Amino acid sequence: MASKALIFLALLSFSAVSPRPAIAEINEEDKPGLVMNFYKDTCPQAEDIIKEQVKLLYKRHKNTAFSWLRNIFHDCAVQSCDASLLLDSTRRSLSEKETDRSFGLRNFRYLDTIKEAVERECPGVVSCADILVLSARDGIVALGGPHFPLKTGRRDGRKSRADVVEQYLPDHNESISVVLDRFAAMGINTPGVVALLGAHSVGRTHCVKLVHRLYPEVDPALNPDHIEHMLHKCPDAIPDPKAVQYVRNDRGTPMVLDNNYYRNILDNKGLLIVDHQLATDKRTKPYVKKMAKSQDYFFKEFARAITILSENNPLTGDQGEIRKQCNVANKHH
Repeated sequence: MASKALIFLALLSFSAVSPRPAIAEINEEDKPGLVMNFYKDTCPQAEDIIKEQVKLLYKRHKNTAFSWLRNIFHDCAVQSCDASLLLDSTRRSLSEKETDRSFGLRNFRYLDTIKEAVERECPGVVSCADILVLSARDGIVALGGPHFPLKTGRRDGRKSRADVVEQYLPDHNESISVVLDRFAAMGINTPGVVALLGAHSVGRTHCVKLVHRLYPEVDPALNPDHIEHMLHKCPDAIPDPKAVQYVRNDRGTPMVLDNNYYRNILDNKGLLIVDHQLATDKRTKPYVKKMAKSQDYFFKEFARAITILSENNPLTGDQGEIRKQCNVANKHH
């Protein structure tokens, strides 16, 4: 996806007297972009403050780490990694948080807690987009996953992208082809997609998302040993979306990001259709088997895929803004 900055620069160049040379001179290196330690001069403590806040919040509320991990997927996969996910609804626009694809997303108030801590140290400097990405990375570490460096320098978008969420975010019932295509458009290849879905190693799935595999008839692809547990947790064919009815994604190590997920789905214990397809499709199964055998390989591919996702078409330079509050664009603040 061509960057908005590049298109803008190219349009400016057309207004110059000699447009062709001007366009030829523009390249990716010329535009301000993401860099390592973007805040080293303006807020050198930023990453440490975020890391410390993530640790404190995780200690008090263990499920925050699952939320931070989902945030990076739900924000960065939809056109741009610009914290548009965090914006509340207004009279004119629906929040991405309120779309069907965002069902189950929560704990946004804890991102506000992190933002407040950063603002106390460096007011108006660190974007919500960078806080969203770094808290996801530090949440991954809290869950036992790998630590990896991420670039910063993102700026915050000013509008919700709720109207296009379904065009970008694959649903758990989509075919594996659709899932692979959506991620390929962001530059994430097949092993990267297999690794990203390893995030299903932690957290839980609401019964709303899996009852179609249990009622009116049980999906024959499910492991018979797993069915009784699923039916016990999801006793209703039409569950109440607001009820606390869910199944742990991984009963063995539900709070640890590990490669147990791959062993489970090879054993037909995946909860979602996409989990089952991942373990059976000829394009993805070889990587599932490899990750089931090697946690190091899973972590390496997972870190690489999250990095690519975190750099998806960010706003940089003078694009967007640095929000004062993560849930409100500055003009509405």
